[in-house]
Amino acid sequence: MRDAIIIGGGHNGLVCAFYLARAGLKVTVLERREVVGGAAVTEEFHPGFRNSVAAYTVSLLNPRVIEDMGLSAHGLRVVERPLSNFLPLDDSRYLKLGAGRTAQEVAKFSRRDADRLEDYARHLDSAAELLRELVLQTPPNRVQGGWLAALPELIKAGKLGKRLQSLSLPMQRELLDLFTKSAGDYLDGWFESAPIKAAYGFDSVVGNYASPYAPGSAYVLLHHVFGEVNGKKGAWGHAIGGMGAITQAMAKAARARGVEIRTGCAVEEVVLEKGRACGVVTERGERLDARVVVSNLNPRLLYTRLVDPGALPADFLRRMQGWRCGSGTFRMNVALSELPSFSCLPGREAAEHHGSGIIIAPSLQYMERAWMDARQHGWSREPIVEMLIPSTLDSTLAPPGQHVASLFCQHVAPQLPDGASWDDHREQVADLMIATVDRYAPNFKRSVLGRQIMSPLDLERTFGLVGGDIFHGALGLDQLFAARPMLGHADYRGPVAGLYTCGAGTHPGGGVTGAPGHNAAREVLRDVSRRQRLHA
Repeated sequence: MRDAIIIGGGHNGLVCAFYLARAGLKVTVLERREVVGGAAVTEEFHPGFRNSVAAYTVSLLNPRVIEDMGLSAHGLRVVERPLSNFLPLDDSRYLKLGAGRTAQEVAKFSRRDADRLEDYARHLDSAAELLRELVLQTPPNRVQGGWLAALPELIKAGKLGKRLQSLSLPMQRELLDLFTKSAGDYLDGWFESAPIKAAYGFDSVVGNYASPYAPGSAYVLLHHVFGEVNGKKGAWGHAIGGMGAITQAMAKAARARGVEIRTGCAVEEVVLEKGRACGVVTERGERLDARVVVSNLNPRLLYTRLVDPGALPADFLRRMQGWRCGSGTFRMNVALSELPSFSCLPGREAAEHHGSGIIIAPSLQYMERAWMDARQHGWSREPIVEMLIPSTLDSTLAPPGQHVASLFCQHVAPQLPDGASWDDHREQVADLMIATVDRYAPNFKRSVLGRQIMSPLDLERTFGLVGGDIFHGALGLDQLFAARPMLGHADYRGPVAGLYTCGAGTHPGGGVTGAPGHNAAREVLRDVSRRQRLHA
């Protein structure tokens, strides 16, 4: 008898499996695709060209997870970008962001803004530090029953309250701003020049189908800055070999602990007996039994497709059916014969800006128009594009002298208006994304040798990202912390006994962090230990 079955071999499923196996449990991971890794995989998409297919950059991967799993010993190596970001603005102006560089760059547009950068960073870092403390904690959970059942959660909430109370009043006010305001309003309060607000505000729309002036988008900005690379807080980097190098290292770590990993093994149903999850049935009709089942899927997929609706409370099922998904993302990989030469900074030889996150979105107003356009027409006619060229840092991805680029494009509607299908428009929109980059780097279009296109529908079909949602659920205030995925179920447990969730649809949310898998494993082990004591 297996102790645990993990549904989904994405990075959080592998992390959860590792911790359960390390504690002595017999664990099997079932992955629908032929390769583990979920959305964090590296594949050849054009002859001789490999790239990260969906997830494409590293920062949020938790240091505890890296250390516990020994990922470096299993082959993972992450290198930092030479610059954080590069924003081409027009034919002559640009902005570079990077350690020791940002202030002098911002001063080209506003001396006042340059002088405020240090104070802004200090405020944001203080808030990010609090998030770093919370990511590996299970949120306080609303529980049924009397005071005895609620006592552990009250203690947990009390500790959190004490931590918040220890913050200065100005810092408490800052946190309130970051958790409730729009990123646009927050940044308008700090800066006056459009380029620096665009550079920082871009983080507020990554994976967030919303305007940067939407209330709550300041939190999405904060969510993207609590990571680190090789001990440097807030830094972003590249995994040599692409994002698949992370999940392959995780798979090796899990197998070394005895985890069985089955690929090409989709789950059709979670088996329930006497109201308790006790195994799964695969699409091939095979039944696999286990003492607990842990899902790495989007919670809406789990509870609306794999679990008997009759076993779920009516209000829970209704809310799961309404779980908000859709990140407005159109993802592309392109094979290039040469590096882009930007009108504002010409040159096809590798330079520091080629190794950065290249953001095509010159202002917050541009980003807002992109969202409004997508809402009305289905996609932005002037889209937001972040381009990374990882082959400038990693020679394993492309033939000598040639390159691969990741294009993370927004905004597009998760579902097109008037019943239109993404299958009929994906090529048209891909052409638009290429043309958008070409406006800033006129050699780009002619240098494209091949491309891989992932519309929201493709992302859903391939990786189970409902509506193309890279976070497994919007990072709104109603879907965060103790309300992720739902008030009363923030502790990685659902209403069905023996069934747990470990994916990005749980706290702390999306990104390649490993934190949900880590936290879910801890709760599973607590319950297993409790049951063993009761039956001893």
